Amino acid sequence: MRRDVFQAIADPVRREIIQLLSERNLTINEVAEKFTISRPAISKHLKILHECEIIQYNKAGRERLCMIQPQKLIPAFLWIKQYNKLWEDRIDSFENYIHQLQTKNDKNE
Repeated sequence: MRRDVFQAIADPVRREIIQLLSERNLTINEVAEKFTISRPAISKHLKILHECEIIQYNKAGRERLCMIQPQKLIPAFLWIKQYNKLWEDRIDSFENYIHQLQTKNDKNE
């Protein structure tokens, strides 16, 4: 099965793993210790992140270090960024509407 970055970030556990690994490299056991879900479940999430090339493994003695590959998140960032202006405009419009209501309410008091 071919996976992509959007499948990787669709799950909140995987997003949290990405966040953890963005702070520092961790072994698989160190990642698993951060969660209350089972070690096999964490391994499955790590496998998906690895298939999407968001993480890579490097041997460190008998352990495998999980390392983030942030450049692989760029497609998701660019896709989200295109909606930034749309949301800013909608928030500005909503703020203007609230301001108009407040002004109208102040005049009626």
